[in-house]
Amino acid sequence: MSKIGRKKIQIPDNTNIEILHNIIKVSGPLGELKFNFKSHLKIEKKDNILKIIPQKQTKYVRSLYGLTRSIVYNMIEGVTKGFRKQLELSGVGFRVQISGSKLTFSLGFSHPIEYEIPEGINIKIEKNIITINGIDKQKVGQTAAEIKHLKIPDPYKAKGIKYFGEEIKTKPGKAVAKTMGEGEK
Repeated sequence: MSKIGRKKIQIPDNTNIEILHNIIKVSGPLGELKFNFKSHLKIEKKDNILKIIPQKQTKYVRSLYGLTRSIVYNMIEGVTKGFRKQLELSGVGFRVQISGSKLTFSLGFSHPIEYEIPEGINIKIEKNIITINGIDKQKVGQTAAEIKHLKIPDPYKAKGIKYFGEEIKTKPGKAVAKTMGEGEK
């Protein structure tokens, strides 16, 4: 069985959990999340502890066991603490502005790029750093990935949108490669 699935989940005091049939509803100080889990699993709540119990011992159920536990744990973390991702714009003239529920990017193209902010996601912009906050871990990560995909950093000058603190491996250009080749002969 899954080592992750066997772990019990401690429920914080400020979190309320309701389990009805195959739907688990987690509410806390930051919001509320729902998850529809498979009928092959059972979620049991005793005191302040949640336990995921598989109903069958098939390969399919084993694959869902740890996944369901991780999703429920992330829901509890999200409604109590929230999740955050940071992106960094690097490049001359690269800018981002927030207007209502849209982000407008100037990324060196002939036109500005607009990105619609998904519901449940909060975005802050400070200088060249974009901070994405939300209670749903999957939605925060997906939003960060979509924004990063607007201008992936190139391997020669490392200009583009990258995760904060991410190191971009740069390649030498053609001129450097030619001089290196001549000296070796």
